[in-house]
Order: sequence, then C-alpha cells, then structure tokens
Amino acid sequence: MSKAVVFFAEGTEECEALLVVDLLRRAKVDVTVASASGSREIVSSHKVHITADALAEEVDYSDVDMVVLPGGIPGTPNLAANKTVTDTCVSFAKSGKKVAAICAAPSVLASLGLLEGRKATAHAGFQDKLAGAEVLDVNAGLPGIDEPATLEQLVRDLQAVTDLPLQLDSSNPDALSHALRIYNGKPIVNSVNGEQSTLDMILPLCKKYGAAVVGLALDEHGIPATADGRFAIAQRIVKAANAVGIPNEDIYIDCLTLTASAQQEGAVQTLEALTRCKKELGVRTVLGVSNISFGLPCRGYLNTTLLTMAMVAGLDLAIMNPNTPEMMAAVRAYRVLTSQDEKCNDYVAAYANVQVQTSQVAKTDAAAPAGGAAGADALFEAVRRGLKNEARAAAGEALKTREPLQVVNETLIPALDVVGDAFEKGSIFLPQLLQSATATQAAFEVIKTAIAASGSQGESKGRIVIATVKGDVHDIGKNIVRVILENYGYDVLDLGRDVPPERVVEAVRQTGAPLVGLSALMTTTVPNLQATIEALHAANLPCKVMVGGAVLTKAYAEQIGADFYAKDAKASADYAKQIFG
Repeated sequence: MSKAVVFFAEGTEECEALLVVDLLRRAKVDVTVASASGSREIVSSHKVHITADALAEEVDYSDVDMVVLPGGIPGTPNLAANKTVTDTCVSFAKSGKKVAAICAAPSVLASLGLLEGRKATAHAGFQDKLAGAEVLDVNAGLPGIDEPATLEQLVRDLQAVTDLPLQLDSSNPDALSHALRIYNGKPIVNSVNGEQSTLDMILPLCKKYGAAVVGLALDEHGIPATADGRFAIAQRIVKAANAVGIPNEDIYIDCLTLTASAQQEGAVQTLEALTRCKKELGVRTVLGVSNISFGLPCRGYLNTTLLTMAMVAGLDLAIMNPNTPEMMAAVRAYRVLTSQDEKCNDYVAAYANVQVQTSQVAKTDAAAPAGGAAGADALFEAVRRGLKNEARAAAGEALKTREPLQVVNETLIPALDVVGDAFEKGSIFLPQLLQSATATQAAFEVIKTAIAASGSQGESKGRIVIATVKGDVHDIGKNIVRVILENYGYDVLDLGRDVPPERVVEAVRQTGAPLVGLSALMTTTVPNLQATIEALHAANLPCKVMVGGAVLTKAYAEQIGADFYAKDAKASADYAKQIFG
C-alpha cells in the first residue's frame, strides 16, 4: 500500500488538508496526519480543532511515497518554519519522491529552490513568491471601477496572504489616501513626475504616511531624449521631496526605458541618467526593463542584457517578470559577483539541483516579405527593404514615365501593404517597419515636389485627427501610426500628447475629419479616452473613433464607445481604408 504524510500546522486551511486526507484514504493510500506545530492538537485557520496522528518529528519517512503541504494563513509560514517539514521536502525532491503543495504552500517549495524549472499554481497573493519577487505592484486604475475602494480592499486582501512590500501604483490622491491609511508597514507610492501639480498632490501624502516614492524622469513636455534632461527632472523631484521632509533613501528615480526598436540611442541615455542619479543625488533607482525589447524578436536577450547593464550602473529595483528564469538568474548572479549574496547562499539554494541544458536556438525561415506584380519595380523594392536614399532616387526615375498618383497607387501603397502584412505575421519587426515607412516618406517628398512644380494639387485620401489623450505623454505608438497613415496618402493632423478633450473636439469641428485616432498607454490615463469620446459625441460630430495603446483591449474599446480597436499601426491603416474606401 502506498503511504503519504499530510502536514498540518496551526492555521492550516482545514478544507485543503482534510479533503486531501479523505480522498487519499478513499484511494486506499495509507495517510498519516503529521503536526508541524509541536503538539498533536491543532487549530485550523477557521478554528476547527484537529488531532494529528503524530508529530512531524516522530514519523518514519523511509517508506513514505509522498508528502503534502496544505495552504492557509498562518499555516503556510508555520510549515515553512518547521525544519523537519522543509528537510523532508528537500530529501523527497532529491530522491524523486512526490512532493505536493496547495494554494499558498507552493511558496514553501519555492523558498527551498524546488520549483526551478517547474510549473506551479498558487493563491494569487503568493505567485510572486514562487518566482522570487521582492515587491508587488498593485494597480486598481481600471476604468469603470471605484479606484479608492478597490485599492484599499486590494491592500487588505494582499497583506492578509503575503508579507511582501506593496507598491501602490496610482496617481489618484483619494485612492492613495484610502490605501495608505490602512497599510501595515512601509509602502512605495508609484508615482510622481516633474510636473509641479503632481508633486504638490502626492508628495505630502507620502510624507504623512511615511511612504517611499517613485519619481519618473518626465514632465509636461514628455520624456527628455538626453540623460541631462532626465537628470534635471530627477533633481527637481528630489528637491521637492526633500522640501516636504522625504529623505533620499525613500526616493526612487525611474530614468525610463524607451524601446530600442524606435529609439535605439535611448538605452545609453537611460543608463547614463541612472548612474548620475545614483552617484550625484544619492537616491535609489528603479527601472522597467522589458520596455527595451518591444517590437523585436527574442526579447529575453535584450531584457536580460539591459538588466545586467542597469545593475552595474546602480539599479536598485528592477520592474520585471520574476517568472523569467534568465532574468532571475541575472539578478542572482549579479548579487554573487558583487558580494551581496553572502557565501553564495541564495544562488546555491536556487540552483544546487538545477541541470542547465544547452540547446541550439532554432532559426525560422522568415523569408523577406514577398512582392506582387510590383516586385520588379525599383521603388517597390527600395520601400520593401527600407532603403531611404534608393527610394528617393527610384521615385525620381518612376516619375519620368508615370504620373505621380499612378506611382503612389501602383507602387508605394502595394509596397506598404506587403511590409505591413509581413510585420503582422512576425517575419519582420518594428525597426524594419519604420525603415520602410521612412523610405516611403522620402519617395513621397519627391512626388510632392513634382506635383508642386506642375502647379497641380495632390489628392488626399482623407483627413484624420490623432492625439495622445490628456495626462499621457507617451507618443511613440501614436507617432508610428501617423507615419503609416501619411504614407498611405491620408492628411493627418497630429495634435501631439497630453491633449484635452476640448482640443480634440475643436480640431475635428474645424477640419471636418471623419476619423479620429486616440492613444493612451497608462492605466491612469485610459479614462480620458472615454472622456474624449463622450466629448465628441456631445458635440454631435459625425466622426468615427479608433483607439489604441498597450493597456487597451477590444472589449474595453467597445465599452467606452470607440468604433474600432487598433492593435497596431497596420490595423489603423486598414480601418482608415474602410472609412475612406
């Protein structure tokens, strides 16, 4: 007969424990209920009194086939504190015997390094501990919900199941007040930026409740392109925080990661600014790492490399996915090499039983985007390959034998279609898409010059108004959409970023544009999408609205009254074709 031991402790969730015992015994398994609390008499999480068969220390495990760790609070940490329980789990794992854990209890196995290379499920409040996260970001800024009440409840619920510090991700002073008031311990508030109004609203709250604060190196003008610009904003934030009594050790500056596919030089500027903040300002630093790889293949290579470079530059807190083994390996290795992991204890615990397997990275046959009938056209090929100078020269040659509109419709637009389809299928990536767009722009400039010289007017396919909504200064995605739409022959009025609803309404009223494109990247600014759409409807303007941004979904786009959700620039162009024909 198979044998199993189910560990019970003070505060164990009785359903998770007793049901396991019942099911195993029905399956004819010999089950021993073992107490990890030093007494056979145990009180469960819901005050059920249970008598164990034996103490964990009294059991002979030599012929036991499986051990089970039920969840519950404080049952799970009580199991983790019992040396017999943890030693048995490690011994069983090494010998190939079965070790099971439920709900919160997989965190015990994670702390022992037994989940490396394995998948596990856990209570939501403990998923972070499975992977090694040290701070849990909490964001309740979803449209249509009561953010103050929701954020407060999230803090209560999470602090009931995890002792990790929480980062309260909100710019809503009311929501922060609710959450900070009931927070046990020292929270981190994410975030403020260089705008004086934001500093005036949030910093006094951080001081009042003793919270650390994250400062973003941006202001009402956006993200500076240079390290000097971002450092100057960081200086303003630190000065304002110090003025209300927040010490440097409670200030985290985020020098902001821009995607290398669109702003390749930005990575160096980010790292330089981070180094200066650390050395010259004496503050802590934080950085969202994975932004660097957006739009590129094999994102993990870039993410891990930037993480390592940032840690060398002085990064204290990385915003990353702790479920990525390569990222966690980089962190653990860095801590060993900088003597932060004394005697390599954490590294050994994580990898002592891990066998690293090398494998060859399979390279797919990502063929270049195939051309159609226009494939033999020099201009078509120059656009497809993203060759700016060649596209400019080829456009001049094409105009010797064809009319401008003919060149646009028969060559440029088909080339863009081919490139867009390739991007959609993943055979090319964002840098190549942008190169093709730039080549198309160069060709268009030649065509426009020819049209102007002839005294005729170029025909626009339609007028479109685009903007990044109020409160949001992220405009990379919006700018890509503008370039693509212009290359397809649309007359695009770009209102920029941080655009209030009334300005969008006025632009549509003045231009008569039948299509509006709105962008938002942050959860905190997504509600302004709805506000802008409602303003357009209230003004009775007969326009269609498409929306896009990393935090949006098709379902939410429909919920706020948008006519179309554009997941990328190509989708925006496809929808414009539907509107204008």
